[in-house]
Amino acid sequence: MKTLIPSQVTLDDLADIHWNQTAIRLDVSCRPAIERAHQRIAAAAAGSDAVYGVNTGFGKLASVKIAAEDTAVLQRNLILSHCCGVGPAISRRHARLMMALKLLSLGRGASGVRLEIIDLLEAMLDTGVTPVIPAQGSVGASGDLAPLAHLAAVLMGAGEAEFNDQIMPGAEALSAAGLKPLELGPKEGLALINGTQFSTAFALAGLFGAWRAAQSALVTSALSTDAIMGSTAPLQPEIHELRGHQGQIEAGVTMRALLAGSVIRESHREGDTRVQDPYCIRCQPQVIGAAIDVMRQAARTLEIEANAATDNPLVLSGADLIVSGGNFHAEPVGFAADMIALAVAEIGAIAQRRIALIVDPVLSHDLPPFLTPDPGLNSGYMIAEVTTAALMSENKHLANPCVTDSTPTSANQEDHVSMAAHGARRLGQMVENLERILGVELLCAAQGVEFRAPLITSPPLQRVVARLRQDVTSLTEDRYLAPDLERAGSLIASGELAAITEIEMPEFAA
Repeated sequence: MKTLIPSQVTLDDLADIHWNQTAIRLDVSCRPAIERAHQRIAAAAAGSDAVYGVNTGFGKLASVKIAAEDTAVLQRNLILSHCCGVGPAISRRHARLMMALKLLSLGRGASGVRLEIIDLLEAMLDTGVTPVIPAQGSVGASGDLAPLAHLAAVLMGAGEAEFNDQIMPGAEALSAAGLKPLELGPKEGLALINGTQFSTAFALAGLFGAWRAAQSALVTSALSTDAIMGSTAPLQPEIHELRGHQGQIEAGVTMRALLAGSVIRESHREGDTRVQDPYCIRCQPQVIGAAIDVMRQAARTLEIEANAATDNPLVLSGADLIVSGGNFHAEPVGFAADMIALAVAEIGAIAQRRIALIVDPVLSHDLPPFLTPDPGLNSGYMIAEVTTAALMSENKHLANPCVTDSTPTSANQEDHVSMAAHGARRLGQMVENLERILGVELLCAAQGVEFRAPLITSPPLQRVVARLRQDVTSLTEDRYLAPDLERAGSLIASGELAAITEIEMPEFAA
């Protein structure tokens, strides 16, 4: 159980929640502000003035005044009517990150919910009651309405939830965990479904996976460089310092450290007739480094968003006001997701060109065609390279921006939306594609380095090859390759490669 202070949560905290499904609770210091905002909402609900979402309808129906005795029914109807998600359920990991993000947003003390809402969300995370949330249905404004409604429904004892690996009605899941549903009070339904937590959860998950892949790409790119007997001259620190981009500088330093001590590299410093390597070798720090910088920009946006109050209206305690605004609009998350998508596509694009280089005997500096010792009778990694080309092309298509695609909804009241939800959700497929591209590069680069025997690669990269060989043996003759590709891709996804090298890798914060 991790205790967090809303507005002070870091990317490392969020990564822990994502990867380890860590339960969280809010620090007690935030409870007075939550209670003050609730009291302000309660007073508004008892008053005669119309306050959006407290005693009015919603969206285009905001001008309809609701009687005080109907406010509980109003909130229940809001949740049930907005449970319009479709498609497959999102993963438990994503749903729990959504719940944690919703807690952090409510914890800012601007939403007006009771402490009982906080307590139930915390208890659901602690006991493992996870709402079943369909993946599709949000346009990223006015918040992630449909998916968050499916989350909120379980708090009322409606909807469906997973508990002990079984799907059951929400009320049964709560009961099995020793919890009781709540009747939502004024504005509480609106506070639960207004917000960007679905989009932000998927964008963060995409970021975390992409970051692991980027670190792995530095490893596979260094191994590919040695496999084709590439030059390390383009890794000279002064080159990258003269340009000044932090990601490029760090990528160059990391690759230089990864290749330090390579006997293969030392063997061709003299007498090599090649003057320059192709761009996919020579420009690796420039490309991966740029992707790192872009992801860092996106990471900062998502860290801010994870700590934000994003529902509507908000209780401004200092001014003693309840004000309708637009913090539910997920435009920042949409931009961040598009940035991550571009970075993922480019890391994969240059990796695919390295794979093509290694399997091509004209360009690989005397490696056998398609990395098989008996070409002709065997095809080696010929079609594995084709598979990476397909994945690279798919990622190029998926990288097209989503945030520029808006459409009016809710009778033109919500007339500009962010499309952040599927912009973030598509990152999962893109990262999987990238992991598989890098997995094939790992297979090819390791095979290429082994063909250089008795020359050996650097100690860090020797450890990488040795780890790969625990799961996938060298390709001496053609065999059923699909399992090899899956195992190598899983090794990339695990993040294990970067750790094995014992080389310092770029992190979220420069």
